[in-house]
Amino acid sequence: MAYPLQLSSPGLAFESSKTRTRKKAHHFQTLCCSSFQHPNLQEKPDNEVILLERYGNGTAKRYTLDDAVQLQGFLEKNGSENHSFEDSRLSEAGLSWLPDIVKDFILPAGFPGSVSDDYLQYMVLQFPTNITGWICHTLVTSSLLKAVGAGSFTGTAAAASAAAIRWVSKDGIGALGRLFIGGRFGDLFDDDPKQWRMYADFIGSAGSIFDLTTQVYPAYFLPLASLGNLTKAVARGLKDPSFRVIQNHFAVSGNLGEVAAKEEVWEVGAQLLGLALGILILDTPGLVKSYPLLTSTWMSMRLLHLWLRYQSLSVLRFDTINLKRARILIKSHVLQSRVLGCVDCNQDENILSWETFTRPRIIFGVPLEEMIGGERSVAKIKMLLKLYAKEKHFLVVNQQKTDFEVLVSFKVGATSMSVLRSVWQTYWLHENWKSFDNRSSDSDYDQLAQSLLEMEVKFEDFMQQLDAAGWDTSQINLKVPRKISIEELGSV
Repeated sequence: MAYPLQLSSPGLAFESSKTRTRKKAHHFQTLCCSSFQHPNLQEKPDNEVILLERYGNGTAKRYTLDDAVQLQGFLEKNGSENHSFEDSRLSEAGLSWLPDIVKDFILPAGFPGSVSDDYLQYMVLQFPTNITGWICHTLVTSSLLKAVGAGSFTGTAAAASAAAIRWVSKDGIGALGRLFIGGRFGDLFDDDPKQWRMYADFIGSAGSIFDLTTQVYPAYFLPLASLGNLTKAVARGLKDPSFRVIQNHFAVSGNLGEVAAKEEVWEVGAQLLGLALGILILDTPGLVKSYPLLTSTWMSMRLLHLWLRYQSLSVLRFDTINLKRARILIKSHVLQSRVLGCVDCNQDENILSWETFTRPRIIFGVPLEEMIGGERSVAKIKMLLKLYAKEKHFLVVNQQKTDFEVLVSFKVGATSMSVLRSVWQTYWLHENWKSFDNRSSDSDYDQLAQSLLEMEVKFEDFMQQLDAAGWDTSQINLKVPRKISIEELGSV
């Protein structure tokens, strides 16, 4: 049976490519919907379908406006047309049998359209290739341990095999970290490679602490070494894709292969010199026997390593625009009517900062029901529709927060430029928002309208200044959230 949802709204539609992960939104769909089969929903003459909210799990919520001008919501099991189209493309690739959560974990976002046609065939063949390679690695490890005398104490080859199993198990447990990072956070590295490359060294340093501890607790070698490998594998999962983005930044002549090869020369040269110096340090009398001296030496070298890593990342000068650099550039334009050049902006960029702690705070991908708050008024929804008719986003100031915070939703067809425009509007509002206790909703509307007028006049100048300052405006790394998108359908 169906359960009515008491809301009022003009003609809109929601379209979501993934289930909303925020607790509030999940609570909303759980309480307001039931499993409902409504095959003739669009054929009913009395009710018109004016809202459609789709989820990544294949369910969809349809809303109808009845004669009493009340919005009723129904949950049906059929997915959206876009979802069906996406599934058909995956079916062509032979992966329709995989659960969505597995597809998202092992395949790039937007597959198959986001990669070349030969991607899947290559990866399917690469998988057993890697399996056989690691089998060989396991067997060779046993031989190496025999050669260094792992079985000399017992006089049997079984001891060497047992040691090899422990050693390979340690590596296997550590590899889980790379598996998790690649599957869960693969879409992060294009946006901010400097930040994630720095975090990789912090996490790798933490992993080395477990390795150092094995000397104090040799009986717990396997769990400690496994934790160390797990942590360092997470660091490697962050490091490798981040540095590939950095290498791509270096290859301005399309010579990515050569840049990678020459980087290998630098790295191997540093490795040989570092190993030589490490051997000299270990050969120092008393160092190996003194655990406190060993750990203090390691700590000194590691802190120096982290400081040098930060300095090396600080000299990178990206001409692409991510969210951090967009904030810096827009703030400069709103306050001073000018934008910074690549050198100045990259110097001002905080490598370690999290977006969550950056002010003014912007929350992207908010459901429209959450944006209008508890009012659920027809007037407010109509106001947003009219106000943002020419934009690909909706933006409101969150009245529930004492600090300035904006909520942003995106329409179907929104691009990176839409995200950039919403950030510009946010900074203008942040500098000009008039806050007082008895503010009316009309006042809020006027300030939002004024921000859009200002953006209409000044945003083009902002883009022209970006081009003049040497920024690559064709590479704006501002991703539109895929959780929820909004489509205006009107009456059906």
